[in-house]
Amino acid sequence: MIPNGLREVTMRKIIHLAGGCFWGVEKFFSLLPGVIATETGYANGTTENPTYRQVCRENTGHAETVAVEYDPGIISLPFLLDCYYQAIDPLSVNRQGDDIGAQYRTGVYFSDLGDEPVIRASIRNLERSLGQPVAIEVAPLARFDPAEEYHQKYLDKNPGGYCHIRPELFEWAKTVKNDKEKDK
Repeated sequence: MIPNGLREVTMRKIIHLAGGCFWGVEKFFSLLPGVIATETGYANGTTENPTYRQVCRENTGHAETVAVEYDPGIISLPFLLDCYYQAIDPLSVNRQGDDIGAQYRTGVYFSDLGDEPVIRASIRNLERSLGQPVAIEVAPLARFDPAEEYHQKYLDKNPGGYCHIRPELFEWAKTVKNDKEKDK
């Protein structure tokens, strides 16, 4: 039996999004209706189970990334990507806000091959709207290692913590009507 007010999740999908410091990216996506869970971590590097220190100082090739688990019956991948583009500077190379380095690059990493054409079409639409190529890496997820516990839900634990995402975007995420809700 499902408790009152809760909807049964019939399908779950995961997409991995790198958008600079993962603290704000995690918080932002955790607020969106249809997102079930988020986890900060390190994606597509060469070191197994790296530490934050290794990622920042030892050129491991990882990107600070957030695993976003979502219910596609509530929120679609194209809508999630549109939200992602609002939270990043899609033209910036290896930098978001005050954070500089390859670990802060932007990227969309997929494990479901069916997601790739959706992601690439979304990127093409973004480039058309901007009138120039974007600096968002699109690649299969080669590996994802969860970040240390103190990085999980960091801005919930440290409400005044650093974040490159505009504060008003968090408020917007709490109230946005996603594409599935608009269709009703």
